[in-house]
Amino acid sequence: MNVLGSNHTDCAILIYDDAGSHLGTSTVIEHDRNSARIEVRDIPAALKVGNTCKILILSSPAPCEYDGRIISEGQKRYIAMFHGKEKENRAAARYKISTPAIIENLIYNGKAFPLHTPMDVMIVNISKSGVRIRAPYYSFLNGDRFQLRMKISDAEKLLIADIVHHVDFEPSSSEYGCSFLTGSERR
Repeated sequence: MNVLGSNHTDCAILIYDDAGSHLGTSTVIEHDRNSARIEVRDIPAALKVGNTCKILILSSPAPCEYDGRIISEGQKRYIAMFHGKEKENRAAARYKISTPAIIENLIYNGKAFPLHTPMDVMIVNISKSGVRIRAPYYSFLNGDRFQLRMKISDAEKLLIADIVHHVDFEPSSSEYGCSFLTGSERR
């Protein structure tokens, strides 16, 4: 799949500077696939025309990571996505973010089972290949699969992930490293 050819319109987007500092969140208004540029609802004021940035677009079936440069055309500013700069999952950079999310369903044998009470979690960091969440102490086991609902800017995203590893901080919380499921893995 050529990710640069995917349509990212209406997807949530996380915007970072080159050092990996989170500058803001927004929504993709328009994705021009011919010029590989996107118009977003809000570009952080810290990014001026000509500045480079890193962006994580929460597209389906998995987030896409790009290097970008701020360009302008008239009164509008766009992010031009660099061709050939896509990151591969095994080398995906993690970006710090502190945003709430909800786990509504656990998945077993391809079927979603709703939790009696949805669980509030905090997303600690995110990458193209996964997410790290903070949840109540010892909520999950390695190998558990779940659906995570997060809201970034105006867009809401439902992600499916497997718990890969966890670290417990007695007695209050645990952090879970999770891997996104893509394509046939989601079945």
